[in-house]
Amino acid sequence: MPELPEVAYQKKYADATILHKKIVKVETGDKKIYQSDKNEFEETLKDNQFIGSERLGKYLFLNLKNKGVLVVHFGMTGKLEYYQHEEIPKYAQLTLTFEDHSRVSFTCPRKFGKLYLAESLVKFQKENGLGVDALALTKEQFFEILKGKTGTIKALLMNQKLIAGIGNLYADEILFQVKIHPATKVNELSEKDKLKIYNKIKEVLEVVKKVREEGQKLPESYITTVRKKDAD
Repeated sequence: MPELPEVAYQKKYADATILHKKIVKVETGDKKIYQSDKNEFEETLKDNQFIGSERLGKYLFLNLKNKGVLVVHFGMTGKLEYYQHEEIPKYAQLTLTFEDHSRVSFTCPRKFGKLYLAESLVKFQKENGLGVDALALTKEQFFEILKGKTGTIKALLMNQKLIAGIGNLYADEILFQVKIHPATKVNELSEKDKLKIYNKIKEVLEVVKKVREEGQKLPESYITTVRKKDAD
């Protein structure tokens, strides 16, 4: 499932391809993807344009010139595909045609992605109870989040209501790098352990974010590299 670094790449991709272009045609897909009536998406997006983007955790916010933002949650297999040919990609769940005849599709084969219309990132974050973005997290906020918790540290890192952006893959990576077992209870962590985890959150996410954005390879010391080889 795309986590913070992958969504950061999708943001960079969107910024490079779809901003400041008038949308002249809107084609929708499976209604389960849409978190409000599909007609509302068509009415909002038609003749509109994206003027910028933001990211919070695993969500991409495409800011519209009029009427708020289009919010994308990529689910397990979602991604944006920008192209200039006529053939719409397989599994396209939303396709926007721009005035210059280029197109972007949100493809999502397994249909676990979600599309929302919202007024703003801040309001969406509040209404959906999302925590602070993992890369914006301060040490003080992290220690406050840990206070009084008795569950496992991995579950806490993955709780989007507390910290937004970390999923299974990078929770494991962070804990592997600091040599703390994922099932360790939060209340059993020392102050030194907590600080090591906090520092490693920033380090791992920034490393992977750069790798995803620049098409590089992960360090050999990363367990994510081994897991991907095993998956192949």
